[in-house]
Amino acid sequence: MSIISTWLQTEIVTSLGHQFAADRVIGTCIENERYALLEFKAGFLDSDVHLSTWRAQDDCCKWRGVECNNQTGHVTKLDLRYFDASLRGEISPSLLNLSYLSHLDLGHRDYGRQPIPNFIGSLTKLRYLDLSYSTFDGNIPKFIGSLTELRYLNLSYNSLKGTIPKVIGSLTKLRYLDLSRNFVHGTVPYELGNLTNLRYLNLANAGSVKNLDWLSNLALLQRLDMRETPFTEPNHWVDMILRLPKLSYLLLSNCNLSQVTLPYSSFVNSSVSIANLDVSDNNLTSSAYQWLLPLTSNRLLHLDLSGNRLDGIPKYFGNLCSLTSLVMKVNRMVASFPGLLTNLSGCTPITLEELDVYYSRFTGPVPSRIQDFVSLKSLVLANNQLNGTISSKVWELPKLEYLSASSNYLRGVIPEEFGKSKLRYIDLSKNALEGVLSEVHMLDLSNLEHLDLSLNSLSFQLSTHWIPPFQLDHIDLSSCKLGPHFPNWIQTQKNLSYLNIANSSISDTVPMGFWDGWPSQLRYLNLSFNNISGEVGDLSSKLVRYSAIDLSSNNFYGLIPKVPSDLVSLNLSRNKFYGGISFLCQIVDGILSFLDLSRNSLNGQIPDCLSHFKELIILNLAHNNLSGTIPTSVGSLVQLEVLYLCNNNFSGELPLLLKNCTKLNFLCLRGNRFSGHVPTWIGENLSELYGLSLRSNNFFGPIPSQICQLANLQILDLSKNKLNGTIPSCLNNLTAMVEEGLSLEQTLHYYSPAYTSVGPDGRLGGDDYSNYVDYVMIEWQGNEREFKSINLGLLKSIDLSSNNLVGKIPDELTDLYEILALNLSGNSLRGEIPQKIGELKSLLVLDLSRNNFSGRIPLSMSAMSSISYLDVSNNKLSGRIPSSTQLQSFDASRYAENAGLCGPPVTRNCPGDETHEFPNVGFEDGVDEEDMDESSRWFYIGGSAGFVIGFWIACGALLLNRRGRHAFFRMHAHTMDWIYLRMLLIRANLRIVATGT
Repeated sequence: MSIISTWLQTEIVTSLGHQFAADRVIGTCIENERYALLEFKAGFLDSDVHLSTWRAQDDCCKWRGVECNNQTGHVTKLDLRYFDASLRGEISPSLLNLSYLSHLDLGHRDYGRQPIPNFIGSLTKLRYLDLSYSTFDGNIPKFIGSLTELRYLNLSYNSLKGTIPKVIGSLTKLRYLDLSRNFVHGTVPYELGNLTNLRYLNLANAGSVKNLDWLSNLALLQRLDMRETPFTEPNHWVDMILRLPKLSYLLLSNCNLSQVTLPYSSFVNSSVSIANLDVSDNNLTSSAYQWLLPLTSNRLLHLDLSGNRLDGIPKYFGNLCSLTSLVMKVNRMVASFPGLLTNLSGCTPITLEELDVYYSRFTGPVPSRIQDFVSLKSLVLANNQLNGTISSKVWELPKLEYLSASSNYLRGVIPEEFGKSKLRYIDLSKNALEGVLSEVHMLDLSNLEHLDLSLNSLSFQLSTHWIPPFQLDHIDLSSCKLGPHFPNWIQTQKNLSYLNIANSSISDTVPMGFWDGWPSQLRYLNLSFNNISGEVGDLSSKLVRYSAIDLSSNNFYGLIPKVPSDLVSLNLSRNKFYGGISFLCQIVDGILSFLDLSRNSLNGQIPDCLSHFKELIILNLAHNNLSGTIPTSVGSLVQLEVLYLCNNNFSGELPLLLKNCTKLNFLCLRGNRFSGHVPTWIGENLSELYGLSLRSNNFFGPIPSQICQLANLQILDLSKNKLNGTIPSCLNNLTAMVEEGLSLEQTLHYYSPAYTSVGPDGRLGGDDYSNYVDYVMIEWQGNEREFKSINLGLLKSIDLSSNNLVGKIPDELTDLYEILALNLSGNSLRGEIPQKIGELKSLLVLDLSRNNFSGRIPLSMSAMSSISYLDVSNNKLSGRIPSSTQLQSFDASRYAENAGLCGPPVTRNCPGDETHEFPNVGFEDGVDEEDMDESSRWFYIGGSAGFVIGFWIACGALLLNRRGRHAFFRMHAHTMDWIYLRMLLIRANLRIVATGT
């Protein structure tokens, strides 16, 4: 709840005679009301723990959360808000015995999916009712209308449905009404206009609005929140707002304003008092500034225009003499940043403390006009299209503490004035800034707490004994050149919570005492992608809760170090660690979401304590020497999306409980010694799989047809096992291999924030999330190749090679139109290659070698223009290799050991391809082309006429003789083959005669 909301709530409740912060008034508890409260307590789980002060022998007026009238002893207030959030259960109707109850707060509780109890409607003396942030279901009850004494009603953040009942309009004493963040629909009722005493109204995400005429009655309203409540019809809502002289907060984010706003009438309330105005996410263009004008005055403090399509701001913004915050994040129109500052010139620069244009399309440099904004404390320019230089005047702003300008196209040199600023947070990462940051520049940065210059081309030339004058809490110098020596000055920073010097060209050992000198507030440590060596010290007490460690891609060696038990992320991959991984059993807090220990020399078994990791999303133990079976506790990893156990020495069958990991996208078990059947539950339970690699194991038995249920599967690798039986004909149900396009979403996995920093204004800094990109090794064109990122998103592959499969290639396999690689080599498959295989026009790799295929290579393969690798060697194929640019471009070895194949590119000629001598049939040396064409025409005409006459004579006779008919057609088939070949030779000879070659 925001500051203004909390303040207003306190004001309202205080005016009702309730003292939130004062000592409770205690009387003598009435016996039947004590019993009622004990019965109420019995409805909660673990109530003896959470409601430990509620003891039958004590005065109930002294119980926590209970207040009584000091004269009558009747219970007047019951408030559970400040009890442990895990207190849950049911609301007992015994509350009806609290007949003098006026204040009831049961919010922030889990009551199961049930409606709001009807008996609450009988508590007619209630003046305060709060059921917010709970789990109530069903409709907003109409009995609410019977609570006519209510001043405060909060039903927000539940799962209430239906429409807002009109009877709420009868609660005319209400001062605070919050129905936000439920699942209600329909139109906001006009009857809310009867609530003339309202100060606070929150209808965020509470249906839709046709008009706001009823608002004009709420003259006392101070805060109106209608975010995500779309306006469905054109209306003069601006006029209605202008009739609310005390309105201070107006929040209309995502209300469809661009479609419904009409010009306001001539009525203008000169006493408009809006201090906070939010019209973000409305797809507004600059025409909106016409109706924004009357809503803005010198009382406006905060203006949020984010998520729109504005190409700048009007000049009248420069005269908003109280404006302290202007936010224009995620603006989708190209706009000039220097132009923005020009139009703000006037009195606004004197008061403006925050300017935020994050992730927009502002262009241009950061000009010297920035010096006029003398009150700026926070300037956020990140993720724009800014180019040119940053004016040195930025570093002279007297109050600037927070500067973020990352991910732009800024260039130039960081000047010496940088060292004179009062900044505590600096992020200039991912630009093209140049220069050398020397001691001179740093000398006056005594207030600096956050430094982020990552992904620049900065180099550092600092003395190894240099001691900086500042104490930072955030350092990000990733992709800057700090090396080759380790930057010893970092060890002087005792306030660090974030350290990232990844990819900074360090080739050195860790200095003595490095691991022991960290303060207890360190939250994020990233030394990855360097060439740092040495052993890692004990980190178990060096980081705070929810911390992250990334030491990947270095030369660290030794045993895995001790780490905190409440890590969020741990990446030690691509080092030289050895020994076991029993340390995992010490990570017991259950918040680890990322674990990568791949590409080390680890050995031993996976300890059976994976039940600790219910939040784990990424688990990568690939490329080690781990052995044994997968523990059954793997079934506890219910959030797991990626499991890499490839290239180890695991054995045994896959544990049945792995089927509980229903969120798995990618399962890589290749290169182990797993055995048993390929489990049917993979297809039945792991429906999210897009990648399955079981290559190089000892699986046997048939390929289960349940694999065909994996509609998202793009990568299927069952090669180099002992599988038998036939290829399932249902593989055409793998619809991801039929659909066109790039699939990147499933290759990226987002896990818990590695780090969150807080700027001077309370802004969250650092990464809001981290992501992991899948990779896979598959056999591609005869060699193993790693696919990652975009390449992996494109890949659609089936590899069933080197097994004991039999039978034919099912025709249904040719329905997988978007498949790129198909490898069936090294089996005992037989029969003909499907005639429609040429319809796989996206196919780049086809390997059918080392089988028992027979018959001809289908003519349709000549249409496979994309194919870049083909191998049909070591089969029993015969006939002519179809002609195409692609098929003839492959080496003859790709067709080898097929005794019956002939024609290019193999050297064996097909029958009739040899050169024959033919009579001249009237042609002489010197015959011209015109004579040859005439002869050719008569040759074909004569042949055609003879064929027609002969055909009908034969048909007339064969219609009367069945045996002769069968014999004739057998002879006819052979004869036509012979005629076809002879005609090709005759035509070839005619061309030779015509060209004289």
